[in-house]
Amino acid sequence: MRFADRVSEGNRVQPTPGPDFKRTGERKMTPLAQKADLVDELSRALVSAEFGPFYATPGAVVSPLYAPLSAGPGVFTVAREDNAIGIAAGAALTGHSPVVLMPNHGLGPSLGAIASLIVPYRVPILLAVSVGADAEEARLLSRITRPMLDGLGLETIEFDPARSVVEQVNRARDAVRDLRVPTALLIPSAAPGRRA
Repeated sequence: MRFADRVSEGNRVQPTPGPDFKRTGERKMTPLAQKADLVDELSRALVSAEFGPFYATPGAVVSPLYAPLSAGPGVFTVAREDNAIGIAAGAALTGHSPVVLMPNHGLGPSLGAIASLIVPYRVPILLAVSVGADAEEARLLSRITRPMLDGLGLETIEFDPARSVVEQVNRARDAVRDLRVPTALLIPSAAPGRRA
């Protein structure tokens, strides 16, 4: 959609009716709109579950959560994934429930921080890892992400768009806050969209 095709209303940009606009005036949800709806719901659920502060690396801009969280509670951008984990560990020690947004290829540079700080000291943080499936590299990394996290001893939750978003976030919250276990939430970057 071109910028000229949108109408600005305050800070919100409203799309003009496109080819998916039905004559009845009812808007048909495109797969992209369904995904955006799901990501917004996930972002709201994380904030409602009192997760935060949120940290991300420049590579995490591809994370589906980056934009809605930046517009809401805010995201602190940190240069490297291992640095973001270290800062999040400090926030956890002050009683917060921090979240680090990262692409799955950011796990490699973070292994030292996860294996030497987060896991042995049971630092309660949530790693929101976007798992891509676009390029060959992303597909390869997607296959090894879960076994790598399991091998490190992290509680791992694979986000399922067909299940209740709130229940999945509450499961992560219980692991991080109640059990004080570092947890990874794997978020497919190509989530199939909103459940029916």
